[in-house]
Amino acid sequence: MTGTEWWRTAVIYQIYPRSFADANGDGMGDLAGIQSRLPQLAELGVDAIWLSPFYTSPQRDAGYDVSDYCDVDPLFGSLADYDSMQAAAHALGIRVIVDIVPNHSSSDHPWFQAALAAGPGSEERGHYIFRDGRGENGELPPNNWESVFGGNAWTRTTDPDGTPGQWYLHLFDTTQPDFDWDNEWVRTQFRAVLRFWLDRGVDGFRVDVAHGMIKAKGLPDYTPPVDGGSMGGATSLEPGVVAEPVAGAPYWAQDGVHDIYRDWRLVLDEYDGDRILAAEAWVDPLNRVAQWVRPDEMHQAFNFAYLETPWQAAPLRRVIDDSLAAFSAVGAPSTWVLSNHDVVRHASRLALTADNLQGHGIGPNTVGLPDTAVGLRRARAASALMLSLPGSSYIYQGEELGLPEVIHLPDSSREDPTWFRTNGERYGRDGCRVPIPWESASPSYGFGPSSNSWLPQPAEWATLARDAQQGVDGSTLDLYTRALALRRERGLGLGSVEWLASPGPDVLVFRNGNVIVVANTGQTPVELPAGEVLVASEVLVDRTLPGDTTAWLQG
Repeated sequence: MTGTEWWRTAVIYQIYPRSFADANGDGMGDLAGIQSRLPQLAELGVDAIWLSPFYTSPQRDAGYDVSDYCDVDPLFGSLADYDSMQAAAHALGIRVIVDIVPNHSSSDHPWFQAALAAGPGSEERGHYIFRDGRGENGELPPNNWESVFGGNAWTRTTDPDGTPGQWYLHLFDTTQPDFDWDNEWVRTQFRAVLRFWLDRGVDGFRVDVAHGMIKAKGLPDYTPPVDGGSMGGATSLEPGVVAEPVAGAPYWAQDGVHDIYRDWRLVLDEYDGDRILAAEAWVDPLNRVAQWVRPDEMHQAFNFAYLETPWQAAPLRRVIDDSLAAFSAVGAPSTWVLSNHDVVRHASRLALTADNLQGHGIGPNTVGLPDTAVGLRRARAASALMLSLPGSSYIYQGEELGLPEVIHLPDSSREDPTWFRTNGERYGRDGCRVPIPWESASPSYGFGPSSNSWLPQPAEWATLARDAQQGVDGSTLDLYTRALALRRERGLGLGSVEWLASPGPDVLVFRNGNVIVVANTGQTPVELPAGEVLVASEVLVDRTLPGDTTAWLQG
């Protein structure tokens, strides 16, 4: 490695295919729609796109239940549509990263259907985690594990004669059976999946549940504490997640998972063009996350600790220092992220006045709903801070428009399984997945050629649409576009953080190369240091930085 590979400094734009752009007017985003909007992403200045799953799937968990890893679900188009979209992205200088879901498949997958048909002790059943039940007649689950989505992590099968059979493990939904990654056949199949997409020219993979896959020998009982982290020990929760610390959970962050990624890295290294692996690893603390990005494993790991940090100077400085130290210790770049398809959009989250656990979502009855103006102001300031940091940044579709969480979705329109599993107690993730607006006066705000939209769009989308912000000085789109251009011109991604004297406890001041960054997380205005203002998240008057504002200055 040279230390200057593209992925070390890349700004990667996450596309949730259902909600990005709809080419055929059926109300569901698709690959042709993505292709049609790539020029706007090139104008924004991103280096790569990451696509959430578009594979063949019964869509019981929005595509994270895959029934064919090597084909495109008709909802989104065809393999030819994928190839066309990827070619168009590459022609614009945009790399393409796709999701891969290796912990589990859909129960509709032919591999699992073959396992059900083959019966106990068969080779096919060895591809998944089937076990006999406990109790006198096998009527009890093999152990006491609970599903991430709530309830038991085991489902009992029915034999052909109608009698109860073995149980299979599903750490997520009952329709998402876990693979047995101790089985070499499984490893062989996924090498083939990787090569299928690498041969098509994909630039990398975002690995879903990258801390999963390997389970402790013997599948011992485990009772997690009632308070604390999430999947592997992060400080907030996945949808319905049972809290658990890093140490002890026999199904997360097992050492054997690293052998899988070393093997995958060898596969990627066969190909030219610096193809990458990015980990969704819910692991805490940061120096443990860094184990996923050691030199012979993955290239990036999502920095969920940063996403979860409140808009306060002291915790932000601490997580920035900890991130840079942990990742640089293994020769990897730190990543920075504020929003994605599973969390409340940061234009709302940063103004919540009550705690909100990840995956719970927010809705009309949520306590501590955000002030829209405060949320947008903080989101702009937080984004300007994030984009000034060395390493790689992730942008979730629509955050460049300042989109807030959609709070007032009709109950009848909700689709997130979390809403149904909890009988409406948790709103889930629909609010961050509403199709995004492109044109203020068009049907579905330009999402597609018709008024159809798989989730209803709020009236406020008209004022936030891309065409309403394009070329408007001071708009959120203008802020992102200018910040991304300056980030590239000034080489901030390959820079470093040198902390400078701060005028107050609520203010962060640091130098990255020839740029000085000042972020005021409080409400008391402060005087800016000397230097030309390059970009600011709000209008400045007389070199005074207001509260909830970030500015970059010539250093």
